[in-house]
Amino acid sequence: MRVRRRFGVWTQRQNRPNSAAMSLPFPTASDRATVRASSVTLSRGGRTLVRDLNFEAGPGDALVITGPNGAGKTTLLRAIAGFIHPDGGDIHIEPAVTGRIAFLGHADGLKPGEAVRDALSFWSLLQGVDSAVVEPVMRRMAVAHLENRACGTLSAGQRRRTAIARLALSNASIWILDEPTAPLDAKSRARLADLIADFRASGGLVIATTHAALDWPDQTQLDLTEAATAARVSA
Repeated sequence: MRVRRRFGVWTQRQNRPNSAAMSLPFPTASDRATVRASSVTLSRGGRTLVRDLNFEAGPGDALVITGPNGAGKTTLLRAIAGFIHPDGGDIHIEPAVTGRIAFLGHADGLKPGEAVRDALSFWSLLQGVDSAVVEPVMRRMAVAHLENRACGTLSAGQRRRTAIARLALSNASIWILDEPTAPLDAKSRARLADLIADFRASGGLVIATTHAALDWPDQTQLDLTEAATAARVSA
């Protein structure tokens, strides 16, 4: 089954002069990408997790993958990101955007002894992003007051918000997120949702797994509940 969601109303946010959205390194028209999965089969440890999976997601979409533990959600994300190859079928990204995919897994990927600002400043430099963007990104994810704190001293929610700030500095066209809201409180979930809305408005593509309701506007759900069978996709 194929799914295609487009929503042109997300072309630009109006009346938000304090938003950092326009200064963030979000996709331009030439950077936007589409992910297509054709008859994909995935396995782990000799057990088939998903068989004959088909979907399509493109600029401005949010594909939310659900299902119980062990259904293959993380395995599917890793296959989309190119970390592993499917056992069968193909996953294509058009146009090819090697290096333009940002992956946020269960681990936040922060050095315990590195200060928040140092971690984000280094990441912006690595991605070729103007360092002036770091400050508004920290404010956006409510970590500016933690700028001199070592990442290893942060709470789980603070670490996650810092990792999301780094995601916003990734200069990527596709965000792949594995249970991004797990350690976040309600206000932080709202901040993430707002950031993702602006990313999608620029033509960015978000693919995420979750056990909790995300309620992102116009999201498409891919249900892996029935493991080892063709997954159900619904808008």
